[in-house]
Amino acid sequence: MANIKSSQKDIRRTRARTARNVVVVSRIKTLRKKALAAATAGDAAVAVETSGQYASALDKAAKRGVIHANKANRIKSRIAKMTKKAAAAAVPAAAPATPAAQ
Repeated sequence: MANIKSSQKDIRRTRARTARNVVVVSRIKTLRKKALAAATAGDAAVAVETSGQYASALDKAAKRGVIHANKANRIKSRIAKMTKKAAAAAVPAAAPATPAAQ
């Protein structure tokens, strides 16, 4: 334990910040699992919704300094790519392409 009063206060502040950050990081991990599961399952509507929630949580965490802004952008880019791929795979299954009858 620190002997200097300001160091003791720093330790208390660090504990409080860490406790807040753990909540944010845990939510990000949960949303990541949901977004990845939806993207790999092929359900385009759910994938779009969950990836939006995930991107929002990443932006908020980056704004607060919990994670680096570039890391948030990199993750959002990757999840958007996966969501787009899932949506493209779901479209042909839903409506098969047939030539128009004239």
